[in-house]
Amino acid sequence: MPSIRVERGNLIVITGGHEVTGFLKAKGKKLINGEGQEILLRGVGFGSWMLPEGYMWLFPDQGDRPRRIEQMVKDLIGEEKAEQFWEIYYNRYTSESDIRQIAADGYNSVRVPILARFLIEDSEGEVVRYNQAHLKIMDNVIDWCREHRLYVILDLHGATGGQTGTNIDDSEFDKPELFTNERNQEITVALWRMLAERYKDEWIVAGYDLLNEPLPEWFSAYNDQVMPLYKRITKAIREVDVHHMIILEGVHWATDWSIFNEKFDDNLMLQFHKYWNNPDTESIQIYLDKREEWNVPIFMGEGGENNKEWYAGAFRLFEDHDISWNFWTWKKMDKANSPCTVIKPTGWQQLIDYLEGGVKPDEASAEHILWEYLHNISFEQCLYQKEVTDSLFRRPSTRIPAIFYGYKGEGISYGTKYRMVENIGFRINDRTDIRFIEGSRTTPNFQHGKGESWQADERLCVQLTPEDWLAYEFTVCHASKASLYKVDLRAFAPNERAQIAVSVDDKVIGMVEVAGNSWSTLRLNDEFQLSPGLHRLVLTSMVNIVRMDWLEVIPVNELNLDGNND
Repeated sequence: MPSIRVERGNLIVITGGHEVTGFLKAKGKKLINGEGQEILLRGVGFGSWMLPEGYMWLFPDQGDRPRRIEQMVKDLIGEEKAEQFWEIYYNRYTSESDIRQIAADGYNSVRVPILARFLIEDSEGEVVRYNQAHLKIMDNVIDWCREHRLYVILDLHGATGGQTGTNIDDSEFDKPELFTNERNQEITVALWRMLAERYKDEWIVAGYDLLNEPLPEWFSAYNDQVMPLYKRITKAIREVDVHHMIILEGVHWATDWSIFNEKFDDNLMLQFHKYWNNPDTESIQIYLDKREEWNVPIFMGEGGENNKEWYAGAFRLFEDHDISWNFWTWKKMDKANSPCTVIKPTGWQQLIDYLEGGVKPDEASAEHILWEYLHNISFEQCLYQKEVTDSLFRRPSTRIPAIFYGYKGEGISYGTKYRMVENIGFRINDRTDIRFIEGSRTTPNFQHGKGESWQADERLCVQLTPEDWLAYEFTVCHASKASLYKVDLRAFAPNERAQIAVSVDDKVIGMVEVAGNSWSTLRLNDEFQLSPGLHRLVLTSMVNIVRMDWLEVIPVNELNLDGNND
């Protein structure tokens, strides 16, 4: 029988059977929904919406944060039109169309980065006054997410005064003035209390992410202030809201958890961020250890800004370790490594040149460029890039680098007869034979922040001796129209001949013969059926040494469309 709730005066009927149901909470190391079922968050972040980030507009440092972008717009088209621009922007950048697509893609959550200045109308008086129109924008996204079943994480990305002292929090003077000004802390506590009072009965809100990435290491002198402020905010929240989960981030881009010295609430989740480094267990071991120590769930709350190969490794790493995750970011301009890309307006370079000290565009030209941008930011006008989401979930036809076999340990994700002593600094505890395909590099490079492809000398492979095996998990989407699949492999036989057995879900489906002394792409002749859900593919070396570069599971109907029936 469906449960019934009253949400802000509306009767809401919640049907059973959906994982996004009821208040989310921490139970030991797991997250559970309102029906007591375990759930992993798999979501996207709305970067550059309520807190515009200049790099997502392709702007230089002179336009790297909201206040600088706002000043540019005002200088170009005047205050009245600038106000019109921003209200259109806020209402259009993220709409129900975005929410609908995110849910259809199989995500179950979103992270909403909030700029305090976006919500606060006046903080000079004793009582903080809030912008009701902007709160209504937040209400709207929460309502859409309830309709489309996406949990919402409220993330204070830019606190009053700035918690990082950098562009990402809109700092005015590049100082973390949240920690140097008591009034800024009072305003922040009041803001969270207001949000908790407003959304205390909203089950679709997953939790409160108190501060995004506080205090990079060059401001570590203030580190000892973070936990006391977290406690103070939580106390204010708990005075009005006993339901929602509290989410705490470490210092130095959320990577340093040394500040976590007291588990001060029974409904906590700890958050780290991960960019541009090894997607391996060793790189997150400190977070796994803290999970064991505190007996709380952990959350990779921001990761992305890399290439799709890295996504196929990193997000499987989180899944294999039962870590909820959130991809950064859903939408930005003229990039192939986010699910949505905003088409760059004609004349956009004029704005970049102006910010860098060049000629100021006339008002009419600037208005034309900016309004074309407003047109382009809606989901309907963006270029939708399904392959990015496919790489996060490892859906066919995502190319999976062979080095990103499973992360569940020996005997489950891999098996080798010989343990390597030497290593290149990646997956070192596995002691599998990972090596460079060519070139003179000795350590891997996973820093591809703009989505650049790996260079030839950065590519890695795994060498298998006979009876060695590697396991890869991948997902077939429930909306997939395909039922038959094939496998492509890129392999090399150093001894001119090798053989690889391919099994899917514990059933051998065929053999791949590797011949010749150069790398080649090979296709398994046999077709096989797959139903929606998670599947496991195992590659086993049968004859001689073989080196593996990548593999792809490909729907047969895509091969037919491409005219590749071989």
